[in-house]
Amino acid sequence: MKNIFNPLHSEEILNRIDKLSRNLKPQWGKMDVAQMLAHCSSFQDIAMGHSFPARGWLGIFIGNFVKPIFYNDKPLARNMSTIPTIMIVEEKEFETEKEKLKQKIITFQYNGPKKCTTHPHPFFGKLNSEQWGKGIYKHLDHHLKQFGV
Repeated sequence: MKNIFNPLHSEEILNRIDKLSRNLKPQWGKMDVAQMLAHCSSFQDIAMGHSFPARGWLGIFIGNFVKPIFYNDKPLARNMSTIPTIMIVEEKEFETEKEKLKQKIITFQYNGPKKCTTHPHPFFGKLNSEQWGKGIYKHLDHHLKQFGV
């Protein structure tokens, strides 16, 4: 499984982000490309320890049992539910969101596993830095595929 902490894997993701354009349509889901970038950026904030959404009852109940779906080799399901606080519905500016996400990925990769959050994921619960690194890559890959890149 690829890991965002690996410089080659983060470079691949950054190159794919550069291939996005504001007029791309999603192959699934409701977010447009700028909203998707903002969503991914908000998810980075959680992994970086800048945002701490509360754990919902469902995550507390089953999150620990299903958490391997976050970091295993299987692709994430299309139209999978998301953390309510990072569901982006308001209009966003494409170039701003694109650059913001790229900078967060660069910072996260540069800071490395030791600076990854120790706060529990809002659904899956406690994750180690390797699980976060794989999960971040997988999440970004999922959304880039959503827009065909």
